[in-house]
Amino acid sequence: RAAAPRRGARPGPGASSVARGLVSARPLPHTVAQAGTPRRARPAVALGWLSLLLLVVVLASVGIGAVAITPADTARIVAHALGADVAVDARQASVLLAIRLPRTLLGLLIGAGLATAGVLMQGLFRNPLADPGLIGVSSGAALAAVAVIVLGATWLRGLSQMLGMFTLPLAAFGGGLATTALIYRLSRRSGRTLVATLLLAGIALNALAGAGTGLLTFLATDEQLRSITFWSLGSLGGATWRAVGAATPFLLLALLLAPRLALPLNLLLLGEAEARHLGVDVERLKRVVVTLVALAVGAAVAVAGIIGFVGLVVPHVLRLALGPDHRGLLPGSALLGAALLLAADLAARTVVAPAELPIGIVTALLGAPCFLWLLLRDRAQAG
Repeated sequence: RAAAPRRGARPGPGASSVARGLVSARPLPHTVAQAGTPRRARPAVALGWLSLLLLVVVLASVGIGAVAITPADTARIVAHALGADVAVDARQASVLLAIRLPRTLLGLLIGAGLATAGVLMQGLFRNPLADPGLIGVSSGAALAAVAVIVLGATWLRGLSQMLGMFTLPLAAFGGGLATTALIYRLSRRSGRTLVATLLLAGIALNALAGAGTGLLTFLATDEQLRSITFWSLGSLGGATWRAVGAATPFLLLALLLAPRLALPLNLLLLGEAEARHLGVDVERLKRVVVTLVALAVGAAVAVAGIIGFVGLVVPHVLRLALGPDHRGLLPGSALLGAALLLAADLAARTVVAPAELPIGIVTALLGAPCFLWLLLRDRAQAG
C-alpha cells in the first residue's frame, strides 16, 4: 500500500524544480529508502565531519609551501584584497592571491565535480564500480588535446592562432562533449536509451580514442611528448584566475543540479521498469545525468588534464559508510572529493619540492590501494 502512488498527487512545495520535471504527476510522497525506516542522523553527522575536513585541507593547501602562510595571515590578506585597511606582507599576499588561492579553488571545484560525476554514473548504471570515463568524455578530451599539442603548429595552425592560449582547453572540452554526444546517440533505440548499449559504445569509443591518442603520441617530438605526458597525468600547476573563471560555470552547474536528482536516482535503484511505474521520467533522467557528467568531467579535463580514481573511489567509500541514499551520497561525495584532490595536490607539490609530481600519480597511489582494500573487504564479507 505504501508503494502505490496516490492518484492526482503532485510534488510538494519543497520538491526541487528538476525533481518535479523528472517525476511525473504521480510520484511517491517519499523515496523507497524512506518507507518503513526511521530517519538516521548519521548522514548529517558525516556531512559535518566532511565539511570540517575540507576546511582543514583548504587551510593547509593555501598555507603550506615555500612561503608559509598562517590562517590568520590568510584572513588578513583576503580582507585587504576586499578593501579592508589592514597591514599585510607583500610577498605572502602575492603568493596567496596569484598562486595558492586560484589553485586551491580550482582543485576544490574539480575534486567535487569529479566525485559528483562518479555518483551520478554509478546511480545511472546501478553499479558501484562505474566511472565517469565510461561515457568517453575523458578519452575524447585527451584525443582532442593531444591533437592540438602535436598538430597545433602544422595542420591546426590557423585554429591555434585564432584561439591563442585557449586552444588546448577549448579543444579538450569540445572533444569530451563530442565523444559523449556520439556515445549517447549510438545508445538510442526507438526513443529509449539502452544503458547496456551506452556502456558498450563507451568502451568501443574509449578504445578508438585511445588508439588515436597513441598514434599522435608516436608522431610527437620529444618536447611534445613531455607536454602530452604531463597533461595526460593531470596537474593543477597551470591554475590561474582565468582558468578558474572558465571552469567554474560548468562545474557549479553540475554541483548545484546533481543533488536535485537524488529522488529519481533512489527510485532508479529498483530498476528502470520499477522506477518508471513509480513516476520517474527515466529517459529524461538519463539525458540529464549524461549531460551533467559530460559538463563536469569535460571542464575538469580541459583545465587540469586527466585525473583518475577520484570519481571511482570516493563514491564507493561513502556508499559503504552512508548507504545508497543519494540525498547524503551526492553532497558527501562532493565534500570528500574536494578534500581528497586538494590533499593529493598538496602532496604533489611538496613531496619532491621544488619539482612537482603530476597529480594523477598521487591520486592513483592513494586510490588504487584503497580500492583494492575495498574489493578484498567485500570478498571477505561475501565469504
